[in-house]
Amino acid sequence: MADGARVQPGHKARAAQSWQPVPEAFRRAMGALPSPWEDIFGPLREGCIDDLVVVGQCGQSIDARIATPSGDSHYINGEAGLDHLHRLRALVDAVVIGVGTAIADDPRLTVRRVAGPNPARVVIDPSGRLPPAARVLLADGARRLVVCATGSERQLPEGVEAIVVSPEDGRLAPPAILRALAERGLRRILVEGGAGTVSRFLMARCLDRLHVLVAPILLGAGRPSFTLPAPARLAEAQRLPVRTHVLGTQLEDSIGAGRHVEARMGTSDIDVLLDCDLSAQRVPVGRAKKST
Repeated sequence: MADGARVQPGHKARAAQSWQPVPEAFRRAMGALPSPWEDIFGPLREGCIDDLVVVGQCGQSIDARIATPSGDSHYINGEAGLDHLHRLRALVDAVVIGVGTAIADDPRLTVRRVAGPNPARVVIDPSGRLPPAARVLLADGARRLVVCATGSERQLPEGVEAIVVSPEDGRLAPPAILRALAERGLRRILVEGGAGTVSRFLMARCLDRLHVLVAPILLGAGRPSFTLPAPARLAEAQRLPVRTHVLGTQLEDSIGAGRHVEARMGTSDIDVLLDCDLSAQRVPVGRAKKST
C-alpha cells in the first residue's frame, strides 16, 4: 500500500479492499478489473490512436470554476474527488503539471490516499522558473523530470532528468512533450494541471480522455476550468461522447451490489465524474520505447 494510504471503516474500507488489486491488474491487462473500477478506468488501459494513453483531469464547481477570484482552491472537490485523482495517479506512468501550478500549489503528486505506486513527476518549465526546493523534485524514489525549452537549461537537483524541447511559436508544443516522454518509456500519462496546461493539451488534440470532476458547490466567479477558443455559433461547439459516474458514498456502497445508486447531490461526499472520450480527435504522437 502506498505511503499514507488510509483504510477507513464501513463503505470506505470496502472501497479500499476492492481497489487494492487494481493497479497491478490494470498494468497486466489480464481480464476485467473488479467492479466498479473496470467501468471507470478500463478505457485508460490501451490507446486507440497510438501506443500512448493521455488523460487530462480537472476538478471544478458546478459553475465551472477551479478557484475563487482570490485563488483559493483547496479543495473544491471533496474526499471522493481527491480519491479519484489519486487512483488516476496510481494507474499512470507519469503525471504532468505546468510550472505555474508547481509554484502556486507546491504539490507532491504522490499516491497517498489509495493503494498503488507513485508515478513519475513531470513539470513543464519552459523558462527555468521551478525552485530547486519544490516538492515535486523531492528524492523519494519516484522519477522526476523537468521539460524545458532549448537555451533555458539549468542545473537541476541530483537525479532529476532534464528534457530539452525546441519551442514552437514561443511555447513547448504538447505533441513534442509527449514524444519526449514516450522516448523515455512513459506511456500512460496524466495531465493534471493547471487549467492552462490542460487547455493547451486539449487544444492540441493530445488527450484521449478528459476527466472532469464536478463538486456540488457554486462559486459565482473565479478562475474558469478551461481557456479555449470560443465558437461564434453554438452549432460550432465541440460535443463530446461523455459517460457519467457518481463518486463517493454511493459508488462505494454499490461495490459488489451490482446496482446503480442514485446520487444525493446535497451531500459533501459526492462528486460527479464526467468521462469525456476525445480519442476521435486525438493526433498520433508516437510509441513508447519501453513500459514502466
